[in-house]
Formats: sequence, structure tokens, C-alpha cells
Amino acid sequence: MSYIMVDIEADGPAPGDYSMVCFGAVVVEPSLSRTFYGKLRPVSEKWDPVALKVSGFSREETLGFEAPKSVMERFDAWIREHSKDRPIFVSDNNGFDWQFINWYFHHFLGRNPFGFSSMNLGSFYKGLVRDTFKNFKHLRKTKHTHHPVDDAKGNAEALIELDRKFALKMPLE
Repeated sequence: MSYIMVDIEADGPAPGDYSMVCFGAVVVEPSLSRTFYGKLRPVSEKWDPVALKVSGFSREETLGFEAPKSVMERFDAWIREHSKDRPIFVSDNNGFDWQFINWYFHHFLGRNPFGFSSMNLGSFYKGLVRDTFKNFKHLRKTKHTHHPVDDAKGNAEALIELDRKFALKMPLE
């Protein structure tokens, strides 16, 4: 198994009606050197200026981004190249990030290389420390910038620290 931490930025709350602007991924391993970054042209005319502002891009900039199908094909190839056996999708907020990645994979490629499940880092942490009010974000080393590769790296650092601290026996590469 390969754990792949993913973070996305979008111009609204739901895929299809709104668009994924960009996303980043990193193989969860000590070096955090195997990363992916994609910027995608919108799939919808709808967009929320407040949501888009988080990404740091203007609507005009996003209109010049790469075709979503091409980005998803490259991401699929990257996952296959950098995964041992089954890739495991992990995210800080998988309810949000997963819905976009899953929709884009199925819409543009007809399948999702991650399968039908994902892992929520926040919920995982809450279970480990047995406190639903605790937050893992203090375990990040990389600053949370809303650049999806930075954010994925910070979340991967937290997962690596949890593996170390709790002796989880996770097969981190």
C-alpha cells in the first residue's frame, strides 16, 4: 500500500456545479519528495469569488489552466508510477477533497485509481488520541499556505509523526 496525501482548492462547494482549481499530492514517506501538482481549467460557468480567492488565482487565470482530462490522466500515471500495490487516498478533509478527486477521475477517466474509499486524517487523529475535540494540525511542519502541495506535505508530516509516536506499523515508504 502507498498512502498518498491529497489537498485540493476549488471555486465552490461541489464538483460538477463548481470546479477544482488545483490540487497537490505527495507520497507519504520521510523525504516527501514525490509530489504532484495540477491546475485545471473550470468545468462550469458557476464560481464563488470567495471560494476562488482561497486558491490565490483569479477567474481569468483559471480559464487558461490545463484541460482537466489531461491533468487527471497525468495524475493517474503519477499514482501508478509512485504507488506500491493499492494507493490509499488520505486528506485533511476528505469529505471535500475526495468528492472532487473522485468526481474528476470518474468524469474524465471513467474510473478512480483510489477505488471507492478514502481516509480522513482529522478523524484518524481524534480516534488515536481518543478525544473528538483535538486537532492534529500542530503536528505539521510545513506552513499551511493553501498551495495544495504545501498543505499535502504538512498533512503528510502529521501522519508520519503519528506513525512514529503511536507505532502504527503503517507501511510508509
